Amino acid sequence: MAQAHAKAPGRAKAGDSPLGERFALFSECLLTGVWIAVASLGVVTYPAAFAAGARHLRRRTAHEAGGWRRFAADFRAALRGGWLAGLAGWAAAAAVWVDIQAARAGLPGGPLVGAAGLVALIGVAVAGMRAAASWTPGASWRALLADAGRRTVLDPAGSFLLVAGLAVVCLSGWFVAPLAVPVLGAVAAAAVAVETRYRRGR
Repeated sequence: MAQAHAKAPGRAKAGDSPLGERFALFSECLLTGVWIAVASLGVVTYPAAFAAGARHLRRRTAHEAGGWRRFAADFRAALRGGWLAGLAGWAAAAAVWVDIQAARAGLPGGPLVGAAGLVALIGVAVAGMRAAASWTPGASWRALLADAGRRTVLDPAGSFLLVAGLAVVCLSGWFVAPLAVPVLGAVAAAAVAVETRYRRGR
């Protein structure tokens, strides 16, 4: 009788509803978004923050132990080369800003250059997210970004999903700024899902 009673909690855990599990994962995504936002306050730390958040969500979906401490450890590891990727991202954004200013000034060919620069920036952002979602400790950011750039072109459906995720973050921030913070976690989860889908489809 006592043995049967001791096993009951295990059966209850195994019988958790899929809806409850999905809600728990959604809540974890929102919390991860807050972690990513806090870790991104270092200006050039956003690639490392996104990589740590994505790895945390990979552990969560694999039912492995995680938490803030493991996120922080991953963040420190990813930051070793990730800050250079962050600096490059800001440089690309500055170049596009110059192109847009040229378009507004009415320079010949300005609108075309501005549009091309904006498309290129979106492509760089998508490749960066895909690289961060694939990051593991010890991985080279240069190699990750090169491989992610190829996947961005070869997997347009997955790349479009991430563009949509970026649009949701921007719209959330436009209407209610604090909403953009937790939504970052959902975008990280989308990046993990896109990369998993691509690997399984090869």
